[in-house]
Amino acid sequence: MSTTTSETLPQSQRPPHKESKGGLEGIVAATTALSKVEGTAGQLTYCGYTIHDLVRKTLFEEIMHLLWFGHLPNQKELSGFKADLIAERSIPPMVMQVLRDLPASTEPMDALRTAVSAWGALSIKGHPSITQALAVTARFPLFLAAFHRLRRGQEPLESRPELDHAANYLYLLTGQVPKDEHVIGLNAYLVLLADHGMNASTFTARVVASTESDIVSALVAAIGALKGPLHGGAPSKVLDMLDAIGTVDNAERWLRDALARGERLMGFGHRVYKTEDPRAEELREMARVADPQGFVLARRVEELALALLHEQKPERRLYTNVEFYSAVLLASVGLVGDLFTPTFAISRVIGWAAHVLEQVDHNRLIRPEADYTGPTDLHFMPLDER
Repeated sequence: MSTTTSETLPQSQRPPHKESKGGLEGIVAATTALSKVEGTAGQLTYCGYTIHDLVRKTLFEEIMHLLWFGHLPNQKELSGFKADLIAERSIPPMVMQVLRDLPASTEPMDALRTAVSAWGALSIKGHPSITQALAVTARFPLFLAAFHRLRRGQEPLESRPELDHAANYLYLLTGQVPKDEHVIGLNAYLVLLADHGMNASTFTARVVASTESDIVSALVAAIGALKGPLHGGAPSKVLDMLDAIGTVDNAERWLRDALARGERLMGFGHRVYKTEDPRAEELREMARVADPQGFVLARRVEELALALLHEQKPERRLYTNVEFYSAVLLASVGLVGDLFTPTFAISRVIGWAAHVLEQVDHNRLIRPEADYTGPTDLHFMPLDER
């Protein structure tokens, strides 16, 4: 008995293809109460709060609480939450040995991914929970700072319990209690990057969570997605571009030459925003204060790049994105370029974890379709006749 399906019909008799959009652009894959990205208006909110209010008035720990519990903490809740976070600031000996065994040439994103996976194998069992999210979030900066010191021939440091999340990370990197202005700048960066709708790494985390896998597997997959230069890998390239330009006087010639060669100008354009990225607006003002000298060059490059892009690619609607001034700000607090993207992960992990928890609360396996475009009706020949 034979069964006729759309796959067995001749091509001319098959039903039309379902509409397919490259990169799933415009496709709604989930509902979320965590963050809202309004690309046309250039607005970003977390749980109903505009990012412009949060970045100026909150600690990163408050944003963790907001995304995981759905409300900003009062003082008692924040104190207890910070104490729980501080209690998780440790690296098991086995994970530390994994970090010691990595070559100094290892990319920091690879080191972070490896350490998180090793820690998860030791520590995580069962259904994803806020307790697990807190435990892994507390350790992201520890893993990264430990690797950074080891690759420089230095011993990793113990956390300082009196320091908040951003300040402790800077201390673990340098061994020096950081300046207040550096802590303020890094804290603001972490707040701004904590969540951003259904971006590539967040979608990856939700897909893994939808299979009922564990939270660390979802986060490790998200790190892998963030590593890609089309998602999280561009901030250090902005710094490379600014270094190559060198001076304000050289900016226009350098930018015109780069565009003439068909090169991409780093830090401009966004998949969602069709106007200025609201995070870039905040970061610009922070960079102005954090590095006045570097800001002069960055601002002139931004002005010229936008003018040239609008002149040469008017249909693209390209504006400054979060990566451009992230580079200036992160360099001003003392981070080297290859730590920029993993520092992004130190922020975004709280958004990834929040999405994992949201996914498992109302789970359905994420299983989209693919539109087959390969050959059909091929005649099979046994091996000895091919």
